[in-house]
Order: sequence, then structure tokens, then C-alpha cells
Amino acid sequence: MAPSLTYLNPASLPDASAFGYSQITIMEPGRLAFISGQVAWQSSGEAVPDSLTGQAELVVKNAKAALDAVGASSEDIVMVRIYMVDLTPDRIEELMPHLLAMFDGAKPSLTGVGVAALAGPELQLEIEMIARLPS
Repeated sequence: MAPSLTYLNPASLPDASAFGYSQITIMEPGRLAFISGQVAWQSSGEAVPDSLTGQAELVVKNAKAALDAVGASSEDIVMVRIYMVDLTPDRIEELMPHLLAMFDGAKPSLTGVGVAALAGPELQLEIEMIARLPS
């Protein structure tokens, strides 16, 4: 049985669960996977889409592939960090449906960071995760 995760949204903080994530995640002892930032690069070498939506689809696909590679699922995500070029409320609103689909009902802790640039000039989005490894 995998260690349990508890998601908290204390009344003293804004209710992040309404937006699909939690203010605090508590994990019981267990092994963790630290998943490097996933971007819209493809193993096939195809070009990166120009649109944020196109990149979000690929980033989520890559993030799910990384979870699969360690035998984890959305229920095992402890923490997510999103790095976005030109982070604005409108761009976050465009991204959230893709993240919520990846979370599949789980509400891990989430931080969004606006950045000037990522690893390639064409990249707009990067997602890194910490996930527990099922026993």
C-alpha cells in the first residue's frame, strides 16, 4: 500500500480546492520521485507548437509519461511547479483545464512561477513534479 497523501486547505488560507489544487500536501513516509521540468519537446523531434494550448497538451503528455515511467499516477503527485513565460491570469486560465485533466481529481500542491525564458526560445511552459512512488 502506498503512503497516504493528505491535502489541506485550512480556513485561514484561501480555498485553493475551488481552483483544483491544495495549499498543503502532507505525505507519510515513503519514496519520492523528483521529476525534472517537462516541456513541449517530443522524442520524435517534431517542432514545438506555437500556441500555449498546443504546448500545454504536449507538456502534460510528457509529464504523464514521466509518472508512468516510475509507476506513479496523478494520485501520487505531491507538488507541481509551473514555469510560464509571460505568466498572466489569462494564460493561467488557458493552462488550467490541461492541468486539471492531468490531475484527474487529485489536488496536489501547486506553484506558478513567471519567467523571462525557458531552456529554448520557443518554449512557453515547463512543469516539474514531486511524486510519491507506490510501494
